[in-house]
Amino acid sequence: MSSESKSVNPSHPAAQRLRIVLVGTQHPGNMGSAARAMKTMGLARLVLVAPEKRPNEESYALAAGADDVLGDAVICQTLAEAVADCRMVLGCTARSRRVQLEELMPREAAARAVAQAGAGAEVALVFGRERTGLTNDELQLCHASVHIPANPDYSSLNLAAAVQVLSYELRLALLDAASGEGNADADAAAAQEDPRELPASHAELEGFFAQLADTLDAIDFHKGRAPESAMRKLRRLYLRAGLDVREVRILRGILADAQRMAMLAGSKR
Repeated sequence: MSSESKSVNPSHPAAQRLRIVLVGTQHPGNMGSAARAMKTMGLARLVLVAPEKRPNEESYALAAGADDVLGDAVICQTLAEAVADCRMVLGCTARSRRVQLEELMPREAAARAVAQAGAGAEVALVFGRERTGLTNDELQLCHASVHIPANPDYSSLNLAAAVQVLSYELRLALLDAASGEGNADADAAAAQEDPRELPASHAELEGFFAQLADTLDAIDFHKGRAPESAMRKLRRLYLRAGLDVREVRILRGILADAQRMAMLAGSKR
């Protein structure tokens, strides 16, 4: 069966691990339009983070038959909650910001997302508010950003259209992965056999970053300077490294020893 005719639907293992996250959606109709965009491309997991209004009649009208995707949507209060179990988080943004993240084109982002999902990882593609997008703090929670290269003279791409573009690219990547299922990637197989080799989840990384911040304070690393700038740079460094579960555990063990030594040094003064 050719890749063109092979079906990819929400029951596809990799598709089941892909979620579309909408943050602070202001217009209920956009939730329905996003659900429709997802369903046409075989995606089913929609997460709504602190929407201004919950899905309503307008949402379901614009879902145009994707009532199941919209009705099953999970509602969370924070982005951190929505992606806590994810091992890859990609933030879709229309403009460059102070937060310096690796910037991916949609096709490359989709390929990476499907590769991670195929290896057993939970993956999130995050979209921000209609008018203002994602905040810098929200982008800090992402491993990389995704930019749709729209016409610079008219780059007004609405939320549902952006979801459609990324959902289409995810479908292409899923079809490509399905066509090569008989030749599974060795790294993916190894990761599935040993969960410790999977990329660290968002919650695991955030736990590490919190302990790192505490340790830097304990050893007086900042010397009275504001810690925010150093932590932003360290976050970028470690996110770029793509730490797996085992590596995070090793680093946290080192930090725990550093904290213990700092405590002992403090008690001898």
